[in-house]
Amino acid sequence: MYCLTRGVAAYVQGCQASRDTPDDASPVGVGRQDPVHLGVGRERRFSSVDVENMKRGSDSTVSRPRLELLYARVSGSSGQESLLEAQEQELRATSTGTVVKVVKDRGCGLQENRPGLNRVIAMVADGSVTVVRVIHEDRLARFGVGWLERLFAVYGVTVEVLHPKKLGGRDELLEDFVSLVTTFAGRLYGMRSADNRRRLLAESGQCSEEVRAR
Repeated sequence: MYCLTRGVAAYVQGCQASRDTPDDASPVGVGRQDPVHLGVGRERRFSSVDVENMKRGSDSTVSRPRLELLYARVSGSSGQESLLEAQEQELRATSTGTVVKVVKDRGCGLQENRPGLNRVIAMVADGSVTVVRVIHEDRLARFGVGWLERLFAVYGVTVEVLHPKKLGGRDELLEDFVSLVTTFAGRLYGMRSADNRRRLLAESGQCSEEVRAR
């Protein structure tokens, strides 16, 4: 949250209202949300997202620099260096801006907490980049790419896919079904492994108790 005095808060709020509210729209406080939160004394509180959006929209005629983040991912935990390198080279060869960072990630596309993906989100949030580029949509994530795009758009960042998927409805449905089966199979195997570990620990504990009893 940002704390602003009454005068600055009124100025910022007025700028936002004049920019965002069309001539036939309702005035501030009528039929729409007011981003200002009352603070203590002469302060008004704005969320960081509201302030960043107001800063970016203060002059729409000024084009933002194209700062690219290139993201490459493979599913294997080791090896596949050539595949990562090929993705990076293809993204660099088609770059039309400044490449700020190349993030190489390892892990399944169904995994949400990937180190590389976390770095991408952090750089998007701190304003370091304006474009996130991947060769295929599933390199970024198997599911939820639309949510990532909406999140990045809050910070004025777009996602560019070099080779968009061109699949028919049946093929796309089959691909999603295979991904779902893969997810549930992984969870099932994980549960079985946990059960086996608990069973082995229990058996070892029983053996220890029998030895002590003797």
